[in-house]
Amino acid sequence: MKSIKKALKIVVLLIVLILLGAWLYSKTYQPKYDGELEINNLTDNVAVYFDEIGVPHITAQNQKDAYVALGYVHAQDRLWQMELIRRIASGRLSEIFGKELLKTDVFFAGLGIEEAAEKSIANLDRTSEAYVLTEAYLDGINQFINEGKTPLEFTLVGVKKENYTLKDIYNVFGYMAFSFAVAHKTDPLLTEIKEKLGDAYFNELTTTDEGDLTINKYEVKEIKGQISNAVSKIMDQLPVSTFIGSNSWVIAPEKTKNGQVIFANDPHIGFSQPSVWYQNHIKTPDFEIYGFNIALMPFPLLGHNTEYAYGLTMLANDDLNFYIEENNPENSKQYKTVEGYKNYTIVDKTISIKDEKDTTFQVKVSNHGPIMNGLITHLEDERPIAMNWMYTQLNNEQLDVSYEMSHSKSLSNFKQAVAKIHAPGLNVMYGDAKGNIAWFASAKLYQLRDSLSSKTYLNGVSGEDEITEYLPFSENPQAINPSWNFVYSANNQPDSVRGKLYPGYYQPQDRAKRIVELLEAKNDFTKEDVAKMMFDVKSSTVSEIAIDLLKNVNRNDLSVSELKAISILENWDGTYLKNAAAPTIYNRFLYEVLAATYKDELGDGFELFINSQLQDQALPIQINRTQSVWWDDISTPSKKEERNEIITSSFKNAFTFLENQLGENVEDWLWKRVISVEHEHAIGKAGGMLRTIFNVGPFETIGGNEVINNQIFKLDSTGVYKITAGPSTRRVIDFSDVENSLGILPTGQSGNVFSQHYKDQAQKFVNGEFVEMKLNEVQIKRSENVLVLKPKN
Repeated sequence: MKSIKKALKIVVLLIVLILLGAWLYSKTYQPKYDGELEINNLTDNVAVYFDEIGVPHITAQNQKDAYVALGYVHAQDRLWQMELIRRIASGRLSEIFGKELLKTDVFFAGLGIEEAAEKSIANLDRTSEAYVLTEAYLDGINQFINEGKTPLEFTLVGVKKENYTLKDIYNVFGYMAFSFAVAHKTDPLLTEIKEKLGDAYFNELTTTDEGDLTINKYEVKEIKGQISNAVSKIMDQLPVSTFIGSNSWVIAPEKTKNGQVIFANDPHIGFSQPSVWYQNHIKTPDFEIYGFNIALMPFPLLGHNTEYAYGLTMLANDDLNFYIEENNPENSKQYKTVEGYKNYTIVDKTISIKDEKDTTFQVKVSNHGPIMNGLITHLEDERPIAMNWMYTQLNNEQLDVSYEMSHSKSLSNFKQAVAKIHAPGLNVMYGDAKGNIAWFASAKLYQLRDSLSSKTYLNGVSGEDEITEYLPFSENPQAINPSWNFVYSANNQPDSVRGKLYPGYYQPQDRAKRIVELLEAKNDFTKEDVAKMMFDVKSSTVSEIAIDLLKNVNRNDLSVSELKAISILENWDGTYLKNAAAPTIYNRFLYEVLAATYKDELGDGFELFINSQLQDQALPIQINRTQSVWWDDISTPSKKEERNEIITSSFKNAFTFLENQLGENVEDWLWKRVISVEHEHAIGKAGGMLRTIFNVGPFETIGGNEVINNQIFKLDSTGVYKITAGPSTRRVIDFSDVENSLGILPTGQSGNVFSQHYKDQAQKFVNGEFVEMKLNEVQIKRSENVLVLKPKN
């Protein structure tokens, strides 16, 4: 017995020692939040005060020192994120993750982002403040790479650290711009619908007319959606966040209780771990900004100080078109133009693959852009399809834009900065301490010839489908201090340009309509009111859509439980709460209606279509059409289905599905049972223990698609809604109390799994809570964690 007790004591002691050793070892991976460090290329000491959520407040004697410090602390919290995002545009993910991401690498390497970066960098003024501070920021990052602790992820995947260059920053710009684009997911699909199904099907999807547009029926051919599906899959596989949409509104002093501007912004981006934004606060004798930076970007895209605030939403204008080229039948390396045959530019590319041989390929580039046929495998369309993307076609001033936005001295100065944006198109929002509010639709807008739609493939041979004119920024939609005392953006259709609505891929009116409803309701807003508004989950449209659908349900033979489900929908005000059954019923009913209406014709393109803004725009119009080519089920050639029949059977199918999924009691079909959010880390996607260690969540939440608290999920056959995107931050800046403005991140400030700030904001975010974004120097200097960076030697 004594020997057993002795053995148990030894085992316990060993376990304690192992745990202690593991804890001590983990401490070596933690970011350094206090103490002193000597680093190169500083002219004076820099004090970095880390607040209670891990935000670095950098106090320096000059901006160059401050940006060296920013690079260093940004890298120690987010180096893995930097490593991933800089590899996308250059096609280097396969070096880390193997051949599974080869298609992704081939696609991005062929887009021309790297080549455009090289041209932009060659034209930079190396004496400009933007350039000098960017190099200082990179210097700080590289010093951490060379001297700091290697993040655990690098060891797990077996990748070596490399120093970063300005080209990496421009590659991040390029990736960000492409992820904002929408045309690559919709234009190829719409072209296929028009070419294979005919004008009747195409017109009913793209018109805003609620009338019946049905004309003679066409012979239906199978829709593959190859390009659109391939690009969508590539974007879904990326190990970092994709950029999607956003909300923002700025309230003038006349509508606020304290008589000062209140600014609100919550950009909608794919959820991931770490979160996309890195908060930081820089203060020098001549400069101050509290910013939200993307990995490897020195200047914040969202920011504020005591004088002004700014933020972004996605404009969703059409900045990407596809052109059909025509090869020379005698020489496949040439293509036809109005001036005769020209040689394709041939770009050789090599992709390195983990544990495999390198692969090489060639990209053909016409005057319109790269040919997609070589970048997307197994493409059945043999016509050369060139992608003409504004981002790579025009001069790129993004580095100067981001610098000038964060260093503006006035509204006029700020406007001059955002006028330089060419792509991606952005709604840039502004408010200041002087009482000014503004919205700018910032992009290089253009004109095509009259009646030409950019929503389908254009003719690359004739010369008639080329851009005829680029518009001056003065003609872009914008508003400065409007008489109604607020500006807003929710990726909705902006004002007309030259008397016409400008083409794009705008979101439906849901969020915009709700924002306006709430803003028009009162004239004494406080920051607490605005914070509450950002967590609003009431849709301004879905209850109307539900009623319109239910009008077409034949109720003669419905069961008591089916009638109960209808009653719940009829009495729903469109609010997406955890314990509500109506959102569950509505979203399944919606899926069944869409499947019965479109799946027979769209085939492989169906799921892409129903999760696009195209479907969102078409839905309320389609359900009010008595006659439509889409109502008929082409799989039953001997029978012609009509609207009431399709919608009635869809409701019954939805009810049966939910009964099998969630039980017989309709009132138990709660929204929280089918929806959740989890922030996935690139390593955590492997599952098992790695998921437990690296991922954050899952959490129950409130909200749904296209409410202000936009919780974005894909509709599919499963009936389970995994939220993949939403507010990437929520910010409320009240200029009556600007030193205590409000913000929150979805998970935490640090991407280092051993940091206490890895996920310390996650539950607060889900609960709709905020933390202070501190500007007050006295408060900041009370921080317990102070890191002093000193000049080496």
